[in-house]
Amino acid sequence: MSSPSAERRAVDLNSDLGEGFGPFQVGADEALFSLISSANVACGFHGGDPVMMELTVARAREHGVAIGAHPGFPDRAGFGRRAMAATPDEIRTDVLYQLGALGGFCRAAGVELRHVKAHGALYNLAVNDIGMATAIAQAVHSFDPSLLFFAIPGSRLHEAGQTAGLTVIREAFADRAYLADGSLVPRSRPGAVIHDVDLIAERMVRLVTEGTIETIDGEVLAIEADTICIHSDTSNAVAIAEAVTERFRQAGIEIRPCGSSRSSDLRNG
Repeated sequence: MSSPSAERRAVDLNSDLGEGFGPFQVGADEALFSLISSANVACGFHGGDPVMMELTVARAREHGVAIGAHPGFPDRAGFGRRAMAATPDEIRTDVLYQLGALGGFCRAAGVELRHVKAHGALYNLAVNDIGMATAIAQAVHSFDPSLLFFAIPGSRLHEAGQTAGLTVIREAFADRAYLADGSLVPRSRPGAVIHDVDLIAERMVRLVTEGTIETIDGEVLAIEADTICIHSDTSNAVAIAEAVTERFRQAGIEIRPCGSSRSSDLRNG
């Protein structure tokens, strides 16, 4: 996609959904469906289960929300946010397994699996580890090379996606603070997660219209994004999504799935 400019006022808004399992609910999925344009659906490893996967796919279809796979480490107890010792080949097969699982539910529901976004520690480690990033990208390419590949711009994950011949979608994060190198502030550090809805909305409008964002240390970081993530398990995720969509509406910024220009796919809050 092109750089932010007066002519470009459209962006995808994504959220990680379907991360509950059994009787346990994680995140306000139902409230978020009407506010986002893409859903990253947990595939049963860090969260989710077959019932939750089928339900989330069905709800995304009903709301006209694009569906993506959200593969992670097999670490439900740690919600996929703990680093695990795994070889690149183990990562590749684990990701491929998860794509197959969600792809099956999409096929049964008659909807398209559109993108892939790695979850938690798997995503964060692959940002700087080319071996891990390549394993993820290879799994996606072998499953379906037409799938869009979400990655932090300029990261190893971005590089691996391009090398594999995938269409890379540059991702930014609404509710996370940034370091000067463009990476996310580790969750263990104070201020890593942002909750101020007005501040978040202002930052996201600036990101889309100017291509910049302020880092946790007060520096101005140049960053271009095709999609923006709001984590569904952030305590006030719905309020964040509502503030962002309203500010986007006021600024004339359309919310729509990546790769789509159909008016029926627009989400304008």
